[in-house]
Amino acid sequence: MESKTNPAGWWIPPADVAPDRANRVDSMRHVLYRVGKPLFVAVSEGETVVACDGTALMGRGDRPSESALPLKAWIPPLDPADLGDPVFRRRYGLRFPYVAGAMANGITSVEMVRSMGEAGMIGFFGAAGLSLDRIESAIDDLKAKLGDRPYGCNLIHSPYDPALEEATVDLYLRRGIRRVSASAYLDLTPSLVRYRLSGIHRDPKGRVVCPNQVLAKVSRVEVARKFLSPAPAKWIAHLLDRGLLAAEQAALAEGVPMADDMTAEADSGGHTDNRPALALLPVMTRLRDEMTDRYQYGEPVCVGLAGGIATPESTAAAFAMGAAYVLTGSINQSCVEAGTSDAVRRMLAEAEQADVVMAPAADMFEMGVKVQVLKRGTLFAVRAAKLYDLYRRYDSWEAVPASERVRLERDCFRKSYAEEWADTRRFFLHRDPKQIDRAERDPRHQMALVFRSYLGQSSNWAVSGDPQRKVDYQIWCGPAMGTFNEWVRGSLLEPPENRTVTTVAMNLLWGAAVITRINWLRLQRVDLPPEVCHVPPLSTEQIRHYLEE
Repeated sequence: MESKTNPAGWWIPPADVAPDRANRVDSMRHVLYRVGKPLFVAVSEGETVVACDGTALMGRGDRPSESALPLKAWIPPLDPADLGDPVFRRRYGLRFPYVAGAMANGITSVEMVRSMGEAGMIGFFGAAGLSLDRIESAIDDLKAKLGDRPYGCNLIHSPYDPALEEATVDLYLRRGIRRVSASAYLDLTPSLVRYRLSGIHRDPKGRVVCPNQVLAKVSRVEVARKFLSPAPAKWIAHLLDRGLLAAEQAALAEGVPMADDMTAEADSGGHTDNRPALALLPVMTRLRDEMTDRYQYGEPVCVGLAGGIATPESTAAAFAMGAAYVLTGSINQSCVEAGTSDAVRRMLAEAEQADVVMAPAADMFEMGVKVQVLKRGTLFAVRAAKLYDLYRRYDSWEAVPASERVRLERDCFRKSYAEEWADTRRFFLHRDPKQIDRAERDPRHQMALVFRSYLGQSSNWAVSGDPQRKVDYQIWCGPAMGTFNEWVRGSLLEPPENRTVTTVAMNLLWGAAVITRINWLRLQRVDLPPEVCHVPPLSTEQIRHYLEE
């Protein structure tokens, strides 16, 4: 290692500690990895030395003592707990600015959320796609296992089933769920507004308090603007008319944004607009500043980043760009706590960065909305695209060419269309009978419900690990999965059975602190060997050792 700067001051080593010679890569790693300690770079007899201990005297005065060495660079301690925005950590009662995003169908499981909460992070239970009974059972488990530790649940936009969204809000309010991750919203809904404003009041100091916290996940500026604004007047009037909001509460609503915090969702798994993180986050933070200035909010809205968070470098980059926190999804799905099958975990652990593709979404099929899924090892995306193409081109099942009908019954449904419709009809008679009434009047809508049934079941087959339907697995996945696999290759985290969400999270956070310290040295013109700049995954015990040493 070579430093090209002029001396910045003097370093006085401890009397009983000999300085490490920085030409030894392991010595440099040792001082960099001890992120809770300062790092000194000095020169002794023409050689560069590094240390975590001693005293630095900044400036170019006379040499203070015989043992003092010219100081070339200095960097302060950087605990991973100090990354991001302290406001966000304080708001949610966290030690670390790290969120495990809500993956539907319970993939972000109770166990995953529990692990996050116990580690000083936060996870949101993947309630989307589950029955209300299953969600309530999960709430019981979360309350029993986490108590007062931080956790939340998902609230997903349901444009074709607003009654389900409202029933979910009813459940959350009744059971005291105070934090939701609002995802896939195209517009604000009365149910979401009701959740946000329920219980709004002034505290003894006169500050407006919303007991229910909303962490919104957005990728479009027009949607972000809605979450950064107060609740729409039309929905406030709607809630007033229904007796769900008092007049004084409606007045208070004008001074708070719809979201406490907002995740800029870049190129992620599941619902995504494939936005590049480097372009998305600055736009969202500037919009936040603009809306805060416009409405003069008393509390700042924190903006985090999701999509592509998979290595120490990407995590460090997120915080360097000003992210208040990071949110992970795809990589958590390959962890042992994920509520999915071992078959899916193995498939994800083998994925490369380009092994993803966009496919029609089950919940917004008729709108043409797409989700990002794993392509490798499954035919789901191809078959789902064919279903959407046929829905777009034909008005009924009978109008679909006979050859296509035969192929779909053989490959997708594995039963006749009539049998598939009978199963679909039974499902919607229980879930939403209005859909059946419409389908019996509109053959095209009936076809959409049957096609949506295949899309919905495909994710359930993946979660259960049905070996007969492996080629039809719908596995939500972004390119971060392949990037993560490349980083962990040859390490303890390569086998999926070794991946726990807390080990992954601590490697990203601690690694981001190391990478940040490396960049601070580079900014002081300190050349580092390439081997030092790659931060490999370590066990939680090793990371804890470096943090406590």
